[in-house]
Amino acid sequence: MLFGLFKSRAPEPPHGNSADPPPGRPKAGPAPSGGSDPRQRRSVGANGADALLRELEWTVIRRLDGLLQGDYRTLMRGSGLDLADLREYQHHDDVRHIDWNVTARLQTPHVRVFTEDREMAAWFLLDLSPSVDFGSGEQRKSQVLLGFVAVLSRLISRHGNRVGAVLYGSRGQPVVDAVLPARGGRNQVLQLMQMIRRPTALLGNKTPGKDGSTRLADLLRAATHTVRQRCTLFVVSDFISEPGWEQPLGELARRHDVVAVRLLDPLELNLPDLGLVTVRDAETGEQLLVDTHDSGFRQRFARIAAQREAQLRESLTRAGVDTLELATDDDLADAVLRFVDMRKRRAQPRRPLPAHLGARA
Repeated sequence: MLFGLFKSRAPEPPHGNSADPPPGRPKAGPAPSGGSDPRQRRSVGANGADALLRELEWTVIRRLDGLLQGDYRTLMRGSGLDLADLREYQHHDDVRHIDWNVTARLQTPHVRVFTEDREMAAWFLLDLSPSVDFGSGEQRKSQVLLGFVAVLSRLISRHGNRVGAVLYGSRGQPVVDAVLPARGGRNQVLQLMQMIRRPTALLGNKTPGKDGSTRLADLLRAATHTVRQRCTLFVVSDFISEPGWEQPLGELARRHDVVAVRLLDPLELNLPDLGLVTVRDAETGEQLLVDTHDSGFRQRFARIAAQREAQLRESLTRAGVDTLELATDDDLADAVLRFVDMRKRRAQPRRPLPAHLGARA
C-alpha cells in the first residue's frame, strides 16, 4: 500500500516530528515554512501586495535592469508580419513559418523569422492548488509562484505590453474560478498579486477531501477558450496532477508561445532521515505513518521521484513547450536570467544562411 501510494502520485514531504500536523494546516513538512518570513507578514493587509512589489522592484527588477541592460524582448515572442531573417528549423518551431522554397534549395528545413509586434500580451495560467502551498525551507512554492509572476508581469507590463491570468484553485476548490482580463500598468500587476495571495487564508480553513485532487487539464482547457489571440502563455504549476494534461498543453503550444514554469521543492525529490513521521496528502487529506530512518524506504522514494521527474520532462518536451524549473531555494533573479538565456539560445540560428539565398528570399 505504501509503495503504491507513492507510485501513484508524488508524496507530500513529512512533518518535522511524529505527531500529526496542527489542525487547519494543509501541508506537512519538517518545519513550518514561511511563518517568520517578513514577506509573508507584509502580505497580511490591504497594502501587502504593493509593499511586496516595491521590494521586488528594488531587489530583483533593479538587479535585472543592470544585468539585462534593457533586453526584455526575449521574455516574449510576438507575431509580427515583417520578415526579418531566415534560419534553420529548430525543434519546437512553428511549422507554419517554414519557407519551403529555401528548404527545397538547401535540402534542410528553414523558417522565416518575423519582426515582433511592439505590443504583445502575456497570460499566466496559475495552479494554486494545495500542493503548491508547501516548502521545506524559507519559502513555499506558492511564495515562489507569487514572486515570479510579480516580477515577470511587471517587466512585461511596464514596457507597454498587457498581462492577464487564469487561476485554478484560487478559492480553495479544484476548479478554474477566476480570470483576470489582459491589461497593462502597475495596478494590473497589483490586482493579479492580490488574487494570488487570496488562497492562503482560504486553504487554512479548508478540510481536504477525496475530491480535492488537482486536474491541471481543466485549467489548460479553460485557457483554450479564454485566450483567443496568439500570445505568450506561462503555465506555472508543480504539475502534481491527475493525468490527462499533456494533450491540452500540446494544443495550446500549437497556437501560442507556451512556457511551463515548474515549481518544486528539494524535499520532494529526496527524504532526509527524520525517523517516524506522518505524511499527509494536502489535496485529499490522506495520512500515512512512515519510517524515514529506513534507508531502503528513502531509496525507493528517491527512485520513484526520479522516475516521475523523467516522465514529466518527457511529457513537457513532447508537448513542445519551453520549460523553466523553479525551486524553493532558487534565487529569483537568477531564475529569470536562466529563462532569458534559454530564450536567446532558442532564437539563435544553428548556422548562418548563405547570402545569395537570403537575398533571393
